[in-house]
Amino acid sequence: MTALFRLLSHWPLVALHALGWLLGWVAFLASGVYRRRFLANARLAGVTWSGWSRAVGESGRLVAELPRLWLGKPVAVRWNGVALIEEALQQRRGIIFLTPHLGCFEVTAQAYAERFAASGQPITVLFRPPRKAWLRQVVAASRQRPGLATAPTTLAGVKQLIKALKAGQVVGLLPDQVPPEGLGVWAPFFGQPAYTMTLSARLAQQTGATVLLAWGERLGWGRGYTVHIRPLTETLSDDKGIAATQINGAMEQLIQQQPGQYLWGYARYKQPRKEES
Repeated sequence: MTALFRLLSHWPLVALHALGWLLGWVAFLASGVYRRRFLANARLAGVTWSGWSRAVGESGRLVAELPRLWLGKPVAVRWNGVALIEEALQQRRGIIFLTPHLGCFEVTAQAYAERFAASGQPITVLFRPPRKAWLRQVVAASRQRPGLATAPTTLAGVKQLIKALKAGQVVGLLPDQVPPEGLGVWAPFFGQPAYTMTLSARLAQQTGATVLLAWGERLGWGRGYTVHIRPLTETLSDDKGIAATQINGAMEQLIQQQPGQYLWGYARYKQPRKEES
């Protein structure tokens, strides 16, 4: 599989996206469990056929583009709202990027590191290592690049994020990722109770960092991506349940702007897993 990843990393983005579109529809049609979850999640959000049908192919593109993003040549990236980053960096209070499972969330951290890390403001992203050994090796090699560090979803990883923020650096999280049991609260997401992490709000409250919303829009015909940056318009509550609801609401607003690129097949409403000891 590693050899296949390296081979695909040389493909042009337009070819990978074409392959991904096909894979997305094959997975959707072949798996009844995935298809029912996909459609149920989309209906909860009021997404129409035009939105969810596009998201089927986009979900496949999310997977197919990874070899190029991890191992291949840099891709074209445009920015929308970059002034918000520049202003926050000048304040030197740290930045917390909140990115839902929307578009290409892999490219947002890479694009930030490429543009801003040279000025002494690296980014650390929280991620859950893959279970498969070969994929762990590929991910570890691809994400260890200048200006981009990773933190595991453990207590040590959380301490790493806090340390980075207190040094005025930048961190990135996926707040719509289901956390382990005991590390979240139940909060509404498109009207349905979803187990939601409290870490993003706690980090902001403990460090005083600026919270920005970010997502990477996948452009058509292999033209690359646009990274969109938006402010969090509400002050996060000290109550963890209210803060989780506020963050979920902010994620909903981003998703509603481009429902055709959200990962509707993600098991957002599942029960949390027990934290590994």
